[in-house]
Amino acid sequence: MLLIVYLSACGGGGGGDAPPAVAPQPQIVNAVGPGEFKDAVLLRSLSTAEITTAMQRAERTPQGVTPRYAVKAYRLTYLTVDGQGQQTLASALVALPQKPQGAASPVLSYQHGTLTRDAQAPSYLADVHTPEVVMASLGYIVLSADYVGYGTSKGVAHPYLLSGPSAAAVIDLMTAARYWRQTQQVQDNKQLFLAGYSEGGYVTMATHRALQAGNSVHRQQLAGVAPGAGPYNVALTLDEQLRLVRQANPLLDALLQPGLLKHLSESNRNHVRKLLLDLAVGDHVDVVFMPAFLDFYLNDDRASLDSLSSVYDWRPELAVSLFHGRDDRSVSYLNATTTLEAMRSRGAGNSVSLTECTVQPAGHKECVMPYWRFMLDHFAIVVKNL
Repeated sequence: MLLIVYLSACGGGGGGDAPPAVAPQPQIVNAVGPGEFKDAVLLRSLSTAEITTAMQRAERTPQGVTPRYAVKAYRLTYLTVDGQGQQTLASALVALPQKPQGAASPVLSYQHGTLTRDAQAPSYLADVHTPEVVMASLGYIVLSADYVGYGTSKGVAHPYLLSGPSAAAVIDLMTAARYWRQTQQVQDNKQLFLAGYSEGGYVTMATHRALQAGNSVHRQQLAGVAPGAGPYNVALTLDEQLRLVRQANPLLDALLQPGLLKHLSESNRNHVRKLLLDLAVGDHVDVVFMPAFLDFYLNDDRASLDSLSSVYDWRPELAVSLFHGRDDRSVSYLNATTTLEAMRSRGAGNSVSLTECTVQPAGHKECVMPYWRFMLDHFAIVVKNL
């Protein structure tokens, strides 16, 4: 299944000595509509000792990671759009490192993987050793959108694998959080990083593409992008998952072929849709998943699937550092290779790279922690003011 990823931790490097104070930022006006800041509520204030203890108790934490800063974690609410393009109230976690007054920090937008339970959404802060808290303790201002369908917007259908609303939830959060940070006199150093694994890798790629298509300050500040194991090529991902469905249903194998699905009876199509969705997210969920991407696929509407869902075939202006494992059965490794090929064929050249997960087996869950080590080391090359 597309990983129901719950990352336990991460580690980092880079930074050097404490930065000097930076000049005050120009006055920012709160947006009206999508990107509009609504509220911020303090969830917890966490000391470095509390974060360290939580990391030590967790089953999966990287070696050599030592929190440097206390962290304040907030639930921020803001306006964005849902899968129908309608304005909706959304929520997110914002984690702030507690640095000296006036010290600047880089901003990391972390996109979480597929979650089946609303209570797992970032802004509930279910655990202290979450990636958001750990990364903030290393010196990043961390933004983590719940996504539409979770948190404040629970009950609204989650626009799963729809690139437009997925990117909007992240970019609108950036806009709202930037305004709020100014009201709190929290300085950023004008560096923005994007990271995420599984669905989070997909949303990271969608966000990067949407930022490049616009002209916001966020685009101008983008400094690093590292998507991991995402289903960027959605048609290919579903082809691979359909192959697994066919293996489990040999009597229907001849009928379950891409291009023939639109000829199935309505009852059989609904059955196949459920089988594919269960592979993607499981069957124990309390979140509503919008099935538009599956409907495109079942209708053999590759044009809509490519234009509204897939995010692999475009030319990025900023380097993209892909990471994936060859043994991944949840999100096929072919997503990474076809993305690499498509971007290079459009002229991206070596600015797009693919790093292979080397653990054995190099499966979806097994490559989570290696991804975080890769991402942190990659960002450490350019990050400042940690």
